[in-house]
Amino acid sequence: MPLSPVRVVLDMANFAERPRTLRSQRNINQTRFAELLGVSPRVYNRWETGDAVPHFDTVVRIAQALDVSLDTLAGRTEPADHGLLRNPELHQLYRQVDELPDEDQQALILVIDRLIKSSRVSRAVGATPARRPRSHPRAQARS
Repeated sequence: MPLSPVRVVLDMANFAERPRTLRSQRNINQTRFAELLGVSPRVYNRWETGDAVPHFDTVVRIAQALDVSLDTLAGRTEPADHGLLRNPELHQLYRQVDELPDEDQQALILVIDRLIKSSRVSRAVGATPARRPRSHPRAQARS
């Protein structure tokens, strides 16, 4: 039995709101998000304001960077709330952690726990922690 075609009409004016909302929920500014997508901030801004429409392959990259389905990006479904990491680079690394051997995962837990405790102590005593680079050098090499 052949499938009957499903016609979905997407209002691209409403589409512009979805990336903006999803990006803002992750506390990523436009400039940083444009950088993650490999486009200029001006081009990305035009997509969010509805002045321009990205090509489909770019829409796919936007969905991947936001870690949502195309249906969610199009506004057809609501995003799943699954312990969202707001930093896309951290999220990408998080996905790879599960593939590490258990011994390496345990070591990573200790490192992350120590970093968080150190940061809390610094804030409690009023010290400002040293500024860290926005992205890991390895992540820049992948770009």
